[in-house]
Amino acid sequence: MIDRDELLHVARLARLALDEDELQTTAAELSSILDHVATIDELDLEGIEPTAHIGDVEDSLRADQVARSLPREVALAPAPAIRDDGFLVPSPQGE
Repeated sequence: MIDRDELLHVARLARLALDEDELQTTAAELSSILDHVATIDELDLEGIEPTAHIGDVEDSLRADQVARSLPREVALAPAPAIRDDGFLVPSPQGE
């Protein structure tokens, strides 16, 4: 089972604020996931090609097509603030 310090470290990296109840639940769930990964790690996968999909996938994305976009004034209409013909967003530093 993953210990409390490891879980707190992972939660901090993921920027998660977990209360005491969530810590216990998350520790159990994460431990279960890690147990499954360990089981898979024990398998002999020699000669097995890595796959992204279990079946053949062809043309899963639509073709790019040129289409009309919204007029600038319509797109900017719901914006709380506009500058230089674009959305004005707060600076990450709060400036």
